[in-house]
Amino acid sequence: MSDLEEIGEKVYNAMFERRRQIEIEGIEYPIKKLSKGIKYVDVFGYRYIEQNRNKKSEWGKKAREGHQIMWILRGRRYVARVMDGKFTNLSKKEYE
Repeated sequence: MSDLEEIGEKVYNAMFERRRQIEIEGIEYPIKKLSKGIKYVDVFGYRYIEQNRNKKSEWGKKAREGHQIMWILRGRRYVARVMDGKFTNLSKKEYE
């Protein structure tokens, strides 16, 4: 498995089921927290990070309203989002 959408959905489920780690391709990855308590995990050069509900953005507002939002970043670029279980590719280029 190296498909961004498939891994994204696995990480999303683990993150919002409050698990401490996720296994991908036989490797355990810890779900860590930033100093503000935001959960994230780094897998295969991507960072999977939950939306900060304290942000004053539209996305922070959605998180405060109860939406479960996770972003997938490659470096500093947002390449995908999983919101309420629905994957959205934000990049024109398909990532494998």
